[in-house]
Amino acid sequence: MPPPKTARHIPLPAIAIMPVSGSNLARVVFWMIGALLSFSAMAISIRQLSHGGLSIFEILAIRSGLALVILLLLMLAKPELRHLAQPMNMRLNLFRNTIHYAAQFAWAVSLTMLPLATVFALEFTTPAWTALFAVWFLGERMTVSRAGVVVLGLVGVLVILRPGIASFNPAAGLVLMAAVGYGTMMTVTKKLTATQSTFGIIFWMAVIQFPLSLLGSNLSVYLDSSLYDLRHILPAIAVGIAGLTSHLCLTNAFRAGDATLVVPLDFMRIPLIAVVGWAFYGEALDVWVLVGALIIIAGVLWNLQSERRPRP
Repeated sequence: MPPPKTARHIPLPAIAIMPVSGSNLARVVFWMIGALLSFSAMAISIRQLSHGGLSIFEILAIRSGLALVILLLLMLAKPELRHLAQPMNMRLNLFRNTIHYAAQFAWAVSLTMLPLATVFALEFTTPAWTALFAVWFLGERMTVSRAGVVVLGLVGVLVILRPGIASFNPAAGLVLMAAVGYGTMMTVTKKLTATQSTFGIIFWMAVIQFPLSLLGSNLSVYLDSSLYDLRHILPAIAVGIAGLTSHLCLTNAFRAGDATLVVPLDFMRIPLIAVVGWAFYGEALDVWVLVGALIIIAGVLWNLQSERRPRP
């Protein structure tokens, strides 16, 4: 006798119902710590290279070029990686990396004009855009704690900045424009992780962004021997490696959890970079930075605790 017929099972999209287990949550936190350290190292390296006379185009060319060399060497050493770099979703990759490059350029320019903590604080309007785009385009759920962490994050940013006339200058506007671009890029990254490997996403980022940087660069700079002295070579290596590891960590964090869980953890970059700016550049570190950071951390901890609970 044939087995009884059962109703056809139609799986729901994984993005919409992804449970956040304890192991998934630990992986998200692990990869986001790597992303935080990488983005902070990249910010310091960009500032050092700009003080050495390189333009933003040239700095970003070094970043993408070194990342591309590392990825190609990995492909030579491990031929099995080559199939991961095959062209996939190229329209989406092109859109992601063009938007990301424009946002990155605006962010890099602002690093040379504003205190590090101010840049990073303004940049953290990104989670609000990401959460909004993720709900619209990825079908992710907007829970109370995820909305709350965005609200508390933005409140913490306002406490840190204490908005006034001095805060809203053209450079601050550049950071806000970059934040919209980063929110778009992060949402598209989450979309790409459903069909493309982390290696493939990062490889095509380097392939697409390197020529964009060369278009605006003074190519004679790369033949100047002064570029290869110690004061340039160390931050150049750092910006290349940090640019690669930041997206490796960020993409793997998106693979482990929803975008609306991953992005709020990035708020932790504000207190970290504030301390870096104070330690290396003598930038003011006052009590309001601490208060704002505590508000941000409270929101992150609330969201993490909520994500550990089983969903109905």
